[in-house]
Amino acid sequence: MENKIGIFSFFSGAGFLDLGFENSGDYKVLFVNEVHSPFVDIYRHSRKQMGIKEPKFGYHIDDIQGYLNGKLNILKNYYSEAKTKHDIVGFIGGPPCPDFSVGGKNRGKEGDNGKLSGTYIELICNIKPDFFLFENVKGLWRTKKHRQFYEGLKEKLIRNGYLLTERLINSIEYGVPQDRDRIILIGFKKEFLKINNYKLNGSPYLWNFNWNKGMVFDKEKIFSLPWIETEPFKENSKKKEPKNIPIELTVEHWFKKNDVFKHPNGNMFFKPKAGLPKFQSIVEGDVSKKSYKRLHRWRFSPTAAYGNNEVHLHPYKARRLSVSEALAIQSLPKEFEMPEKITLSNAFKAIGNGVPYLAAKGLGVTILNFIGEFVPNTKYKSNGEINSTKFSILYKPTTKTEQLSVLEP
Repeated sequence: MENKIGIFSFFSGAGFLDLGFENSGDYKVLFVNEVHSPFVDIYRHSRKQMGIKEPKFGYHIDDIQGYLNGKLNILKNYYSEAKTKHDIVGFIGGPPCPDFSVGGKNRGKEGDNGKLSGTYIELICNIKPDFFLFENVKGLWRTKKHRQFYEGLKEKLIRNGYLLTERLINSIEYGVPQDRDRIILIGFKKEFLKINNYKLNGSPYLWNFNWNKGMVFDKEKIFSLPWIETEPFKENSKKKEPKNIPIELTVEHWFKKNDVFKHPNGNMFFKPKAGLPKFQSIVEGDVSKKSYKRLHRWRFSPTAAYGNNEVHLHPYKARRLSVSEALAIQSLPKEFEMPEKITLSNAFKAIGNGVPYLAAKGLGVTILNFIGEFVPNTKYKSNGEINSTKFSILYKPTTKTEQLSVLEP
């Protein structure tokens, strides 16, 4: 058996979630599914530039619904082959979420994208991987009609032999310079847990799953810090680094870390045909409106959402963000780059849709730590220590009750 956990990736986009898992420890992406071919072009290009091998079962540019309508046996065969070489195989994916987003279409389970969440869960129940990860917007549980649908998905998973754990995470908890809430639902097959001597207690939840293992910061403490709010915009200005905030959570820190101006995607940004005065009139740090939000260099970014006419402006340039700057805000490593021929619309859509890299990496570490708690002498290891930072605002372990009720409305 290979000393890696096999991963089947769905709704892969540009591969931020996959890369985070791969770089968090002993995971190997075997199968990639994405319906939008330009995103697969980004996925392929970025991996090639970073020297990562292509997935064993390749890239599949298909609607996931096809795997329930005629292609299920193909996927089952891939999974069976994967199990001959990997003790543990899991599914990861974040179905497109505009139908559950308050700022999006809000069509819920009846929308084209909303239906994909149900399809993904149906696929999990058919193939029955050892574990799965499901990521989506918080509107899926915050809105009453969407919450009913979400609870129904969970009930279906439990009926099909999965024990679950869930949490509303914020990317800033993992060191991402961005305020971004997302639901994460993780499940492990009961049969897999029994084989590995996990202590079942009759609950449909994983009683000892420790979400804090991959987290760095306490979001409540972070948000209560004296962040600079707004200042007059001055093009190409210099401003001193504040002393009373964690600099590693600021936009400017990540711009410098990723050398965004010299990055291969540094000159890729929308150039306005008109409207320059508007770009100059918005003060640094004013993110109060739906569109034309100007980031503050010494603060974290609002959610990196670049669709639906939402425009984010550079802190001290009279322009929109570049592709390299948006990648930095999603905490991607400097080595991640997009092909030059990709359209700006596809580039920014891929970035906005992606799971922030450090959040993905933290989730990968969290799952590895959970497996290590009950699989004796586990051979699966995480890369490095996630819970380490020069800033002493760390997470305190939550109680079991808090873990189980974290998504209560």
